[in-house]
Amino acid sequence: MIRTLVKSTVTLVLVAALGACDTKGGDPARQYGPDPWLPEPQQYLLPPMSVPQVVGWQPGEMPTVAAGMHIQAMATGLMHPRIVYALPNGDVLVVESNGPGTEPFRPKDYIQGKIKARAGAAAKGGNRITLLRDTNGDGVPELRTVLVDHLHSPYGVAWVAGTLYVANTDAILAFPFTPGQTRITASGTKLADLPAGPIDHHWTKSMVAGPDGTKLYVGVGSNSNITENGMAAEEGRAAIYEVDRLTGTKRIFASGTRNPTNLAIQPGTGQLFAVVNERDEIGPDLVPDYLTSVKDGAFYGWPYSYWGQHVDQRVHPQNPAMVAKAIKPDYGLSSHVAALGLAFSQGETVSPRFADGVFVAEHGSWDRVPLNGYQVVFVPFANGRPAGTPIPVMTGFLAPGQKVVRGRPVGVTLDRSGALLVADDVGNVVWRVSGGAH
Repeated sequence: MIRTLVKSTVTLVLVAALGACDTKGGDPARQYGPDPWLPEPQQYLLPPMSVPQVVGWQPGEMPTVAAGMHIQAMATGLMHPRIVYALPNGDVLVVESNGPGTEPFRPKDYIQGKIKARAGAAAKGGNRITLLRDTNGDGVPELRTVLVDHLHSPYGVAWVAGTLYVANTDAILAFPFTPGQTRITASGTKLADLPAGPIDHHWTKSMVAGPDGTKLYVGVGSNSNITENGMAAEEGRAAIYEVDRLTGTKRIFASGTRNPTNLAIQPGTGQLFAVVNERDEIGPDLVPDYLTSVKDGAFYGWPYSYWGQHVDQRVHPQNPAMVAKAIKPDYGLSSHVAALGLAFSQGETVSPRFADGVFVAEHGSWDRVPLNGYQVVFVPFANGRPAGTPIPVMTGFLAPGQKVVRGRPVGVTLDRSGALLVADDVGNVVWRVSGGAH
């Protein structure tokens, strides 16, 4: 009886929240680059949000791509594809996954669960890795097979020297694997535990191998938006770890990163980069999600401050010493885009416009009116650093009018030919974008 009453009350709150759309966000372009516009934070009984209905792609529909580019569906009918990863032999791995389904810890968790379901984030994940083999490079795989299954909310993957590393939500597993294999039958060996537990608010664990292959870097998100589950729940979270590939010994490489959703190594320099999703519920234009190089030992602010020393007054107790240590990220992507995918370009393989920079997949969120994200953009680089305005590469995931979602981009990578691959976890598709009209 009490449980039913609580659910009924929370449902009423949810309905009210979905209608709380009076506060409009500004021009996202004001928040691109190293010095984004940061308005004064706002406090709400119910923060403004807009939750479009997920409908998927209808027959004949697909995202719109930049002029002179060609798009095709490389694989359809997947189970919540999140990460795409290209192996040295040209095979492509698709990680099909979703969260582990933890019980709501607070009434707010129940509300968020209902919102995520409406937005398409609650679909059943495959808990597996599918292999696609496109031998002739036409974007149509001749082989599609399950490489390994029965995983536990997998996300990041990395192949190094005969071993495939898989970042489950609670641990890194190591599987003996040689590119060319189509099935892994050996049991994975645990390399290192990862923060998880009964809440596991940000369940995804992004991962990339370091430039010399001796280390793995793993992104671990916070266990709340802004410490509402208590500081004890945040132990070891909101951080990027460095893990020794052979021993499993790990240390926090950088901290204060609320949700480092993807990592990449810059070609040539070996510099680690990350995209990070920032905090919510203080306004449609706070706080910008960002792209940044990751410095060893750096603190990026969460939860005490954002974009350097901008103090978040919701955190108790305050910590001025940590605020003083916080450094600014390199590049603002604007607020509530939910950047999830990150991949460096490889010269002019897709287009001369995209020769030097990174592709960023913006999953989009419901914490802003009007909605932001729901696209793949290219952030150009100059002298090894992000510079200039993001260029839309793939759009159309959000239908005109912002009421309907057809798809949501997540992981991105480049295949052996240089074509851009994009995992779409709502459309259950891997899209392939290549240069030139076909």
